Amino acid sequence: MMPADSTMSSIVQRIARQALVTFRSPPRFGEEPSKSFLENHGKLRSLMTEVRAPDLKLVPRRSDDSSPRAPLYHPGAPPVTYMHICETDQFSMGVFLLKSGASIPLHDHPGMHGMLKVLYGKVRISCFDRLERPAGGPQAEPALPPAQMGALRRSVLRSTAEYTEESGPCVLSPDRDNLHQIDAVDGPTAFMDILAPPYDQDEGRDCHYFKVLTEAGPTGSEQKDKEVWLMEISQPSHFWCGGEPYPGPEVSLSSI
Repeated sequence: MMPADSTMSSIVQRIARQALVTFRSPPRFGEEPSKSFLENHGKLRSLMTEVRAPDLKLVPRRSDDSSPRAPLYHPGAPPVTYMHICETDQFSMGVFLLKSGASIPLHDHPGMHGMLKVLYGKVRISCFDRLERPAGGPQAEPALPPAQMGALRRSVLRSTAEYTEESGPCVLSPDRDNLHQIDAVDGPTAFMDILAPPYDQDEGRDCHYFKVLTEAGPTGSEQKDKEVWLMEISQPSHFWCGGEPYPGPEVSLSSI
């Protein structure tokens, strides 16, 4: 019998094993990561950089119709689907598949770490962070009805970048790049996704959605990170996520 750490183990199994080791004791919001965490996180990033669609037995999909006037996806079909691979108390791992023109709206990951690796296609990811509301700061809040003011969040756009299968993973932490929007670019796309710990409403890790209202800083500012106002909203009606069976190598949790 092969040992659990045999080189014959699939890369998916090795990623799951490394994710569990990495996220057994992750740094929390505002904490400095330990040397051990940084080393394990680096190993996980390296493994995620290597993974490709064939490793998960995924066949890249094509747009249903190349006509520019064709619908981006069939009415009634989910624009995004998810393939569940495995989940523990420490992390969840799966694959998101976005149809051509689809997007996962701007959302957060409360107190969570994450890693996203494109398997085929191209995505554009815009990453934001919440900012503490400054006492008497110069940023004027948008004019909103009083009932909506509590949903307002002062934030900063950290980056907007495109990722393909040749790119390294997109990484988030509890206090960096924690909110993001993911858009399929130029056709269908799929990406492998790790979240640690998983979403859990009972533990205060529920997903919240947002929309960008306006810039918070002066227009024409030379600042590197652009400040914006976000407003928390209900899940957008154009977005929902269906499920698909995962066709790739099985991950044995008992051997992780």
